[in-house]
Amino acid sequence: MQNTNRVKNPGKQRKKLFNAPAHIRHRLMSAPLSNELVASRGVRALPVRKGDTVRIQRGDNKGFEGKVSRVDTKACRIYIEGFTREKVDGTNIFLPVHPSKVQIRNLNLDDKWRKDILNRKKEAEKPEKEEKAKGKPSKKAAEVPEKPKVTVEEAKEEKTVEALPTEEEAAPEVVEEQAAAEEVPEKIAEKPEKAPAAKKAPVKKPAKKKPTKEEAPIEEEKALAKKVPKPKTAAKKKPMSKKAPTKETAAKKAASKPPAKRKAPEETEGGQ
Repeated sequence: MQNTNRVKNPGKQRKKLFNAPAHIRHRLMSAPLSNELVASRGVRALPVRKGDTVRIQRGDNKGFEGKVSRVDTKACRIYIEGFTREKVDGTNIFLPVHPSKVQIRNLNLDDKWRKDILNRKKEAEKPEKEEKAKGKPSKKAAEVPEKPKVTVEEAKEEKTVEALPTEEEAAPEVVEEQAAAEEVPEKIAEKPEKAPAAKKAPVKKPAKKKPTKEEAPIEEEKALAKKVPKPKTAAKKKPMSKKAPTKETAAKKAASKPPAKRKAPEETEGGQ
């Protein structure tokens, strides 16, 4: 079975192309149909056959149209009637054209097998068109312009403009106001204007009296008494805890004291 995996290596691609079997070479010889044939047949591309009318779409000879005289599947080229060139010796030869560079303008339907191919391809392409039509939006929906989005500020401005009365609506109200103003008596119109209230004078605070000569020494004594700090009470000393005398301290005390002198015996009567 032939391997159908795609290959990116150019050398392997060329090898596949040169060694391709006949049924794959037949598909490589396909060319696109004209817009008229696509609309009538419902098929976009078909392999080129002998007897088809084609038009060259690219190259120096663009626009040349003629019937296919021969198809070379081994070299993957086609030959068109009238598309020749003259050699040096005077003979004419056909120029080879790749089928991808031409467009099929007229189909040769002498073969019944080709008619079956057309019908089969037409049925296969119908569901694809229906799926694309579902995905695309309708023309009417596309033509309807979208309404511009109104911001909050614009909406408020529109409401204020609508609330204001027009000149025609405001005219009778202005006339009634003018008539009412004329009927008002002159006494009401000529009301005496109120005199502006007098500004209150700022209240001055009483100045402090300076002390006399007699009061001065008394105040100085009071100030000094405030400044002199009070004597702090002396902190009571805590009594030291009496510790039991150790052996060393007892020995020192005994060594420091001199030995007590013995009293001389009192002389008795009789000279003893």
